[in-house]
Amino acid sequence: MALDCSWETAGEAMFEIDGEHRALPFLVAANPVNYGQPFQLNTAEAFAAGLAILGEREHAECVLSKFTWGHTFLELNEEPLRRYSDCESSAEVVAVQDDYLADDEAGERA
Repeated sequence: MALDCSWETAGEAMFEIDGEHRALPFLVAANPVNYGQPFQLNTAEAFAAGLAILGEREHAECVLSKFTWGHTFLELNEEPLRRYSDCESSAEVVAVQDDYLADDEAGERA
């Protein structure tokens, strides 16, 4: 299930959906509105990211194939998506995210 709403109402709407709620780890948007912005994914990107992380890469590609920028999202996030999908727990995902962000930050300082 994917919730398609504005960021302003996402917090309210999220709690009206049954089931366990989880946040996506660090990923960069490829959509035209938020290109290159971390944590600013649109619904299709978020849904596809979840699929890719859960090992459903082909389904993620199918979802994103409807958009001209869809392949760009997967290319921009190739390494983190691969690393997140190898994780066996939320704690591992957070550790990979922290490692990825530390590597990225070190690269910016160089």
